[in-house]
Amino acid sequence: MINAFFIAGTDTDVGKTVASKAILDALNMKGLRTAAYKPVAAGSEDKGEGVQNSDAIHLRAVANVELRYEEVNPYALLMPASPHIAAEAENVIIDYSVLSEGLASLKEKSDVVLVEGAGGWRVPVSKDDCLSTWVQQEKLPVVLVVGIKLGCLSHAMLTAEAIQHDGLDIIGWVANRVNPGTENYAEIIKMLEDKMPAPKLGEIPYMPSVKRKNMGKYIHLEALDN
Repeated sequence: MINAFFIAGTDTDVGKTVASKAILDALNMKGLRTAAYKPVAAGSEDKGEGVQNSDAIHLRAVANVELRYEEVNPYALLMPASPHIAAEAENVIIDYSVLSEGLASLKEKSDVVLVEGAGGWRVPVSKDDCLSTWVQQEKLPVVLVVGIKLGCLSHAMLTAEAIQHDGLDIIGWVANRVNPGTENYAEIIKMLEDKMPAPKLGEIPYMPSVKRKNMGKYIHLEALDN
């Protein structure tokens, strides 16, 4: 089993956290010690327990290794904007060494670490750099989440090309039905199965809330066992 991998999305709002929860559920069912890592998150809130991000909260709740919030999400930014804009507004510099130290710590505490990105593959974390640079540095294999909707084929193929161009392995992809009314769903899935350079790990049906539990049944982990 791979000890850490990165969840990338074809865009923002394609269901990375829904897919991440499903994958964590499936890993938990295998009896593995799981940790979740959301290195950078924008659109966070302070509800009396410090600044926290809802996606990171969901991931922390599903992973079965008990961690402090700060271990799951070292950079929780308030503004619901691109991380580089949110960081600049708060005078925060996203330091890759902080991200790497956090990941190394989680690897020591778990059998597998799921690392969820922010936005799409080229999401900027400063005026000069993107989070994908850090993923390259860590040589993390990638699981791509495709939000099934009009336009997703181009987004998926372009994102896969960019990931491979960066020298990283795509070890699987997940189809997440973000629009229940999407026409030609079966045809879209068939083309993705033909075009994606990795196996499909599963298809997640439309669900209006990320709070849904027991989603591991939608995921097949064979591709992660190598």
